[in-house]
Amino acid sequence: MAREIIHTDKAPQAIGTYSQAVKVGKTVYLSGQIPLVPESMELVAGDMEAQIRRVFDNLQAVAVAAGGGLQDVAKLNVFLTDLTHFPLVNQIMAEYFQQPYPARAAIGVASLPKGAAVEMDAIMELA
Repeated sequence: MAREIIHTDKAPQAIGTYSQAVKVGKTVYLSGQIPLVPESMELVAGDMEAQIRRVFDNLQAVAVAAGGGLQDVAKLNVFLTDLTHFPLVNQIMAEYFQQPYPARAAIGVASLPKGAAVEMDAIMELA
């Protein structure tokens, strides 16, 4: 099956050897997003809430470029350098997703690229 590379200027450009997303059939694999502002490629200014929102906005931009949206996410992985922020992720996630929610994992990690405190990747299934 052919792979389609997904790219949008509305999300941060890849900072390594990867694509923003890859579509295979009706499945889209969204690469990890950290809270980079697409225009500046710098971490978003502000608190943890601003970082989490920026990550969801970045994921949404890539999902739309692939022909879907966050409502099509089947699996979400959340990586946090401090798991005490997990309740805040839940609170903000409820604003971006509607029930039924996707499957999800939340993983505590020692560090993330560019010193980010949060990163998320996803698998999306298109209709």
